[in-house]
Amino acid sequence: MKDLLKIILKSDQTHFQLLRYTFVGGIAFLIDFAALFLLTEFCGIHYILSATISFMLGLLTNYYLSIYFVFNNRRLKNKRVEFLVFALIGIVGLLINDVSIWFLTEVVSFHYLISKIGATIITYLWNFFVRKFSLFK
Repeated sequence: MKDLLKIILKSDQTHFQLLRYTFVGGIAFLIDFAALFLLTEFCGIHYILSATISFMLGLLTNYYLSIYFVFNNRRLKNKRVEFLVFALIGIVGLLINDVSIWFLTEVVSFHYLISKIGATIITYLWNFFVRKFSLFK
């Protein structure tokens, strides 16, 4: 059991990275989702602006946890450039997120928090595969 855990935590095989990224993404999602709820319900901020702010909090969480827990080998040596590329990928993810939330809320008539869950699934897949193949070996 101990050896299996070590393999899961250290392996560079895509399926193990995806498993770790799912765990990391879950933590980032909880921060993102909670911030979206708090900003919208308690601060009175429009749900799209709240989604943008909360996404950025999730992005920072995801970056730091990803570099320490998910991806062991980096393609870029400069950490500032790496974060810039990570953030640029995240900005495309943000656009996917915001458009998905808007569409699911305004067109399909889902509650904005349900829309966030759907948007997260789409954005999660985009972020993992683009980051894996552009930033990490």
